[in-house]
Formats: sequence, C-alpha cells, structure tokens
Amino acid sequence: MKNNTIEELSVNTIRFLSTDMVEKANSGHPGLPLGAAPMAYVLWSKFLRFNPADPKWPNRDRFVLSAGHGSALLYSLLHLYGYDLPLDELKKFRQLGSKTPGHPESVLTPGIEVTTGPLGQGFGNGVGIAIAEAFIGATYNKPDYKLTDHYTYAIVSDGDLMEGVASEAASLAGHLQLGKLIYLYDDNKISLDGSTELAFTENVPARFDAYGWHTITVEDGNDLKAIEEAILAAQAVTDKPSLISVKTIIGYGSPQQGTNKVHGNPLGADNLKKTKEFFGWDPEQTFVIPEEVKAHLAEAGKKGAGLHKEWESLFGKYGEAYPEEKKQLQLAVKGDLPEGWDKELPEFKAGEALATRQASGKALDALRSSIPWLIGGSADLASSNETPKDGGLSFQPGRYQDTNIWFGVREHGMGSALNGLASYGGIRTYGATFLTFSDYMRGSIRLAALTEAPVTYIFTHDSVALGEDGPTHQSVEQVTSLRTTPNLTVIRPADANETVAAWRIAIQRKHGPVALILSRQKLPVIDTEKYAPASNVEKGAYVLASSSDTPEVILMATGSEVQLVIGAYEKLIAEGVNARVVSMPSWELFEKQDKAYRDSVLPPSVHARLAVEAGVTLGWYKYITAEGDVIGLDRFGESGPGEEVLAHFGFTIDNVYNRAKALLNK
Repeated sequence: MKNNTIEELSVNTIRFLSTDMVEKANSGHPGLPLGAAPMAYVLWSKFLRFNPADPKWPNRDRFVLSAGHGSALLYSLLHLYGYDLPLDELKKFRQLGSKTPGHPESVLTPGIEVTTGPLGQGFGNGVGIAIAEAFIGATYNKPDYKLTDHYTYAIVSDGDLMEGVASEAASLAGHLQLGKLIYLYDDNKISLDGSTELAFTENVPARFDAYGWHTITVEDGNDLKAIEEAILAAQAVTDKPSLISVKTIIGYGSPQQGTNKVHGNPLGADNLKKTKEFFGWDPEQTFVIPEEVKAHLAEAGKKGAGLHKEWESLFGKYGEAYPEEKKQLQLAVKGDLPEGWDKELPEFKAGEALATRQASGKALDALRSSIPWLIGGSADLASSNETPKDGGLSFQPGRYQDTNIWFGVREHGMGSALNGLASYGGIRTYGATFLTFSDYMRGSIRLAALTEAPVTYIFTHDSVALGEDGPTHQSVEQVTSLRTTPNLTVIRPADANETVAAWRIAIQRKHGPVALILSRQKLPVIDTEKYAPASNVEKGAYVLASSSDTPEVILMATGSEVQLVIGAYEKLIAEGVNARVVSMPSWELFEKQDKAYRDSVLPPSVHARLAVEAGVTLGWYKYITAEGDVIGLDRFGESGPGEEVLAHFGFTIDNVYNRAKALLNK
C-alpha cells in the first residue's frame, strides 16, 4: 500500500503518527499500528458512529482496543478523527503527565471507553458493554423509538485470545447471542516472544465457531474492501457475535516486519526511515498530517454529530410519549438513584440470627425492586451467594430486559464483563462468588479500582468458618490482599444490619468498586439498644461500646469475630476492667476520616489493643501499636465443622478474653 488514493494516504498517516510517537518516546509497540491501521481506518471511517465533540453520546458505537499495547494506534485515531487530544499530547506519548500513557486509560483520555493493556481484559469488557446495550435497549426502547441501537467493536490480538479471561467471556457472549458484538482479530501470528507456532497453533475460527460465534476470515489485512465487506457481513448476523480474523503482518513495511522484534520495541531511526520510504513517505519528516487527510477523516465525526443530533430529537419526542421512562433513563445515566431507593431496605432486630450473606440477599432483593437498572449475577453460586436464583429473571436471548445474569463458572470473565457494564452508563452492576475465588478475578478487580468503576462484589463464605470444604475453599489471605488494592473499598460487616449499611455505601459509590465480605454461618444481630447503631459503618470503624472514655484495653474486630470481642468485653467489664469494643468493617473508610475522629475511636494513649480477624495478621499491626496483639491465622485452615475449626484456631470468647487479660498484665 502506497499513497495512490485518499484512503491509502489516510491509512499511512495513521501508521506514521503511531510510529513517530513510539520513536519519539523511545518506547512502545510499533508493530500493531503498522499492521492493523487498515482495519482501524475502515472501521472508524465507514462504520463507527461517534461524535468527537461529545465522547459520551449514549447511542454511540463503542470501540475497544483490547490489544492495549498498541495504544499509539488509538491515540492517532482519536487525534485524527477530531477528539480533544492535541498533537502535542501525541508527542508526549508515554511521558509523565500526558494524556497518552503507555496503555489506554478511560479516566484520562477522552474517547477511550475502557482501560486496556492486560491482555484479554478488553475482550471481556466488550462483552459487558454488549450486555449493557442489549439490556438498556430491551428495557427502554419502544416502537418507533430505538434509543439504544449500536454496535460494540474491538481489535483483539493473538495474546488476547490466549488469555483464559477471553475464553470465559467468549463462551458467555456466544451463549447470550450478542449479535451487536463484532471483534476484529489482528491475526499476525506473532507475540512478544516470537512466532505463535511456539505456543498457539489452534484453529481460532473453529474455536469461536464452537463458542457460537459467527466467524469470517480476511486473507489480506491491507485489503480495505475485503475488510469492509467482512464487517457488513458481521452486521447482517444478528443472533451471534462475530469474530473477523484479519490476516495481517506485524510491523508491515518495516525491515523487521513479521518478527517479534517489531512487537514491543521502537523501530529505530534508520528502520523508521526505511519504513517511510517503503510507503513513499518523506523519511525526514515526523508527525505529518496531510491537509486532505484531515478533511477526509473529519467527515466521519461530522456524520456522527449529525446522528447525535437526530438522536437528541428522537429522545425529545420519546420524552413526550414516555415521560416516566425518559426521566428514569436520565437518572440512571447520571449515576443517580431513584427517590426512595432505600425505603424497602430491611432492618433486623436483636434476637434474630442470620448469615451476613443472607442479609445481603434480602438487601439486594430490596434494591433490585427499587432500582430498575441494577443488573448482575453470580458465577454459578447464586444459591450460596444469596443472589437471585429464579430462572424467570434470567438475562437470556429474547429476554434481555431481565436483570439476573447467569455468568456460569467464569469468575474472571464475570469480572471483566462487570467492568464493561459499569463503563456503559445507566447501569449499576454487581457480581458474586466465594471469597476464595476472588483470586481468579483479581486482574479485573484491579482494573475496576484503577478506572473507578462502580462495581459491587459480593464475596461470601469469608473465612475458615466455611468448615467442611476445607482449606482449598477457606479464605485466609484474601481480605488482606484485597485491602492492598488502591481505590477498592472492602467492607466486612459484623451482622445483618451492618450488611445493609454496607450495601447503602456500595450502591451510592460512583467512583470505585466495593467488595462485600460475607459470612456463610449465622450471626446474631447486635442489639442496637445496648450497642452503637450500624449506620456508623460509613465511618469504617466505630465504637460499639465503651465502659469508659479512657479505656484500659481496646478490642477490635471485623465480621463474625465482632461477636467474640463483644463476649470478651462483657466478661472484662463484669470484672471492673475499663474496656472498649470497636467494630472495624472497613479500613479504607476509616482512613478517610479525619485524625480527630480516628483518635476518638482508637485513642493514641491506649496501647493495650487486641485485634481479632479470622485471616492473616498482616496489616493489623498498624492499628494495635507495638504493645498490642492480634488473634489471626497465618496459615491455611482445616477441614471440619465450622465452629470446631474456629475453636481449633483460637477464635473463641475465652481466648479473646485471655489474650486481652494478658495485655493488661504486661
């Protein structure tokens, strides 16, 4: 491909903006842009509906660069097609403080839908976006008013398709028959280490056929017409997602084309000049954008702006015909909640006993009835997670308006899809599994935190109290591990009312995920006439009870272990010891309080402090001081009845009492 037509000139402009960025930074991945620029051009110029002046137009098509290492390609597209990403930002590629970081970040750069780079994540995000499109459309569209009717596109790579998370998400998408999901596969048969012959020789189209996808192969990645025809064919298949395998040459036109040398390293000045010469480009100039290319590529944005204007007119008429639906949709898109959303949340009385997972299920039922756009599900553990189990509520082909997603045994696929759902707008979403299996979805959890995605995780069966399933399923290190993730709020409630309070926090959070850590075993409801109310959960930690303003010893705990410290507290005060009980369900929320409040809960002068949590002790030393103690579990658990396992490891009232007494006798 040379520069004989405006299309060829445009493709080469995309190529060389990208490679110039990488060369100037002396860092990046030039191979993908050189090979994939033709498919990107066809998609953005002939199919993608977008308005660069309003990147969040609700009915825009979504584009995901799952192969996020090729971020230079995406930045070139955004600049050339009119988004607010100046050329100066492209020249600061991968530099501190720029809007063109090494991998695409949705919270940083206008026009980027989801943060990608960890391979396979964007693939799963796209599935979540397509689920959201189907749900919103089925819920709010009316005859003659197709408010939501768009495609989700992605460019995916060999590396994406090797990752297990992509396999999980692909299987789910095929089952759900997400016909508006179209992925362009950059089939260049090279990964970072070398040829895919070393590790990836499967028949990819056959695999996706088996998943229930529609597959097409384009033999020449430079054939613009063939790519266009393939996308049209994909659009014509409405009951299957589509994978278009576009056979490309990585680093096309460079002296190193077709090799892994061009995957993740700059071409180098000499090779870049030779590459430009191959395409008939001036080898001495950089960051060149011909005027005719500017004018040509601007047409797609102008067309999108016109479509946006038509949509706004349609939305206005929709509001006249369906005022309540319009009001509800506007509220959802803003991320707000309906009036009275929390009126049906349950309250529990002292004397009741139920697992916090059960309390969570009751709270979730109430929220689902009052927030129509709350959609989520479980990874094949609905009956254990206390999420909806009724097949009549299933999000399935032909029933996309229903709000219960059966994710199957696909924790990581679920996590990445949740991020896509959260990115869409007009959706509140959640996903559930056992706490131990949060390890399977940590990549997605990390990206949710990084991108401020308002996802709620329901993690049940939270400790060795799980019992007979044994140490393979008993969580020990997971809570502490989750707490180390920036911008993830972890809440481990002590009883049913703290659980409801935790849901209040989660459902109102707009900028970041929340992990609810919930018990399998029943826990007594704390008597709020005797102890502080659960509404204090919003502060992260609070004084449940204190026999004095100047306690001799502080007992602090989370989750089910709060019951143990309450029992030990009662024994201590019966002996005349000035003691205090602190429920500490969320370290993150506690750390957000001002110093005066934190000191009022944990007075600096009180050094006799005992923390109790059925998990690793790492992290608690910040709160107990050098003179304090922790009852925890720095080893894996044992198989046996839950109460017996807890007692075996010292999680009893008597042991808490004795360890507290030992602190006082130091």
